[in-house]
Amino acid sequence: MEKLHDRDIREPLFEFLEETYGRIRILEEKTMGKSRADIVMVTPEYLYGIEIKSDADTYARLARQVKDYDSYYDYNIVVVGSSHALHIEEHVPDYWGIITVEVTENCFDFYILRKAAANPKMKWKRKLEILWRPELAQLQEWNAMPKYKEKSKSFVTEKILERIPEKIDEETLRQQISELLMERDYNAVAETLAEYRKGEIQKRLEKEEDPQKRVELLAQQMASKKQLRGRKRRRRTRRMW
Repeated sequence: MEKLHDRDIREPLFEFLEETYGRIRILEEKTMGKSRADIVMVTPEYLYGIEIKSDADTYARLARQVKDYDSYYDYNIVVVGSSHALHIEEHVPDYWGIITVEVTENCFDFYILRKAAANPKMKWKRKLEILWRPELAQLQEWNAMPKYKEKSKSFVTEKILERIPEKIDEETLRQQISELLMERDYNAVAETLAEYRKGEIQKRLEKEEDPQKRVELLAQQMASKKQLRGRKRRRRTRRMW
């Protein structure tokens, strides 16, 4: 039987997931705690963490990875080559889904050995960490929260956590996070964050009375504008070729 590697599995797996779950978005190689998720699958309601263990992989880091996946995602799935199919249940919790894959007659055969159940260890704080600061601002707006425009990402995260579940329904929040990740534009990430920071600096500048601090804020604002213009020029240059 042909030995499968991670790179062999990914593209056929994406097709299988789309056929199985319908409307999805795939995010690859996302940092989570001390590990990295091979795949994050976004559906309209939930986030799925997906770990690939090909025939060439071992279980050496899996225990650590399981803890990190469990902190971040609503459901978790491990996808394994046939060499792991008989033993994988011993290495993941019983609420993890298991999908096996093998090559038969020149095609990939995926089989759901065990359907994923809801992850009881997901932490809202970790899940909210996945979002960018402008995305958290959108959550604040949707849930009629104060804007906290000058506050950090961690501060805003704590304020959102304080409202779960009394003022922000958990199911609604899941759907909102999924919508934000479905629409996330990685091509515009630098500009989105730069524009957000530029606006925040301007608001602080308008309130600051200390002359020295105003000079420092003006310098930050100029640097942000220069950086943003540079990115836009580079993007235009690439489109010309």
